[in-house]
Amino acid sequence: MAAPPDRELCSTLSLELLPTDPLLLILSFLDYRDLVSCCYLNQRLNQLSSHDPLWKRHCQKYWLISEEEKNRRNQSWKAIFTSTYSDLGRYIQYYATLKKAWDDLEKYLGQRCPRMISSLKESAREEDLDAVEAQIRCKLPDDYRCSFRIHNGQKLVVPGLMGSMALSNHYRSEDLLDIDTAAGGFQQRLGLKQCLPLTFCIHTGLSQYMALESVEGRNKYEIFYQCPDQTARKPSAIVMFITGTSYLEWFTSYVNEVVTGGYPIIRDQIFRYVHDKKSVATTEDITVSVSTSFLPELSSVHPPHYFFTYRIRIEMSKDALPEKTCQLDSRYWRITNAKGDVDEVQGPGVVGEFPIISPGKVFEYTSCTTFPTTSGYMEGYYTFHCLYYKDRFFNVTIPRFHMVCPAFKVSTA
Repeated sequence: MAAPPDRELCSTLSLELLPTDPLLLILSFLDYRDLVSCCYLNQRLNQLSSHDPLWKRHCQKYWLISEEEKNRRNQSWKAIFTSTYSDLGRYIQYYATLKKAWDDLEKYLGQRCPRMISSLKESAREEDLDAVEAQIRCKLPDDYRCSFRIHNGQKLVVPGLMGSMALSNHYRSEDLLDIDTAAGGFQQRLGLKQCLPLTFCIHTGLSQYMALESVEGRNKYEIFYQCPDQTARKPSAIVMFITGTSYLEWFTSYVNEVVTGGYPIIRDQIFRYVHDKKSVATTEDITVSVSTSFLPELSSVHPPHYFFTYRIRIEMSKDALPEKTCQLDSRYWRITNAKGDVDEVQGPGVVGEFPIISPGKVFEYTSCTTFPTTSGYMEGYYTFHCLYYKDRFFNVTIPRFHMVCPAFKVSTA
């Protein structure tokens, strides 16, 4: 009895009997694990799986290896993939994302803040990270380890890589700590048990911490600023202002804000002001825009006191007529907290100045406010007078801008 046609076809055709070109095409769609597995199936697949162009995609996808780097290393694509995997294989799911973030950051800051780039340290060694784990008796997350295999933080210098903030009587600039300094600041005290500092400000002592275990109300690998509970009977009780849920999310989201211009570069420093595109208003030829920032080091949850700073940019269109030149006389603010309570403030000038605005000119200043609630908003207007038409006064709208405290948790310590 003859075999059914489909069974007969299957018995005469198998994957390894396909012509070379279509078989290579099929192999080109496999992930590196499956490509390695093919090496152990039979001699022909072993030979074809070693076809060097097949490994180019994996080198570029997982290790970001360029043609130029390949030529410089004078190795085959497979050899590069294999040697890199033997060194960084445990980080393969994180490496490309973090390497791209570091590369983007270095390229962006290299043109704007070269002094900051020069403060970055070379990569940490695998044995250095293992030694720190043995010292603190806690496992470091692989995304954290991976980042430090690329750059081991920075030197303790100013300005810090993780952003600055400056007010008239307050200054903060956070460094990204190297692994040894971070290990030296590892916490085991009540309220900060098993927390590793990621950043440090020389001026304020402020740090962002990463929880290495789920204790005292924290989630494992959560990143936060500490805030002492001033009303608690135990001084160890803290509130955590959450800044990230993992190292990967925390670092890459920060880098994205920097390299996309979300955080302004001012005097060779990154300032962590956030601009809401809705916070822009134009009156005649004058545009007012606002960006804001929350300052955890000056805030508290118990008692409720939430401190914000805002940065105002006032700009006259470069196409305005010269006779539109004017001077700011006064300001009016309407300040509303989350309970609906309203305060009104009116006064001369801004931060003690009476700026003159002319076509194409920009005036910027910073100020601050506090709320007894976790959020609030401000709006108002400036009053200007024309320098050409002395008796002409007009108001310029200050757009409404919102300030919101980040999510926080109360410690169970």
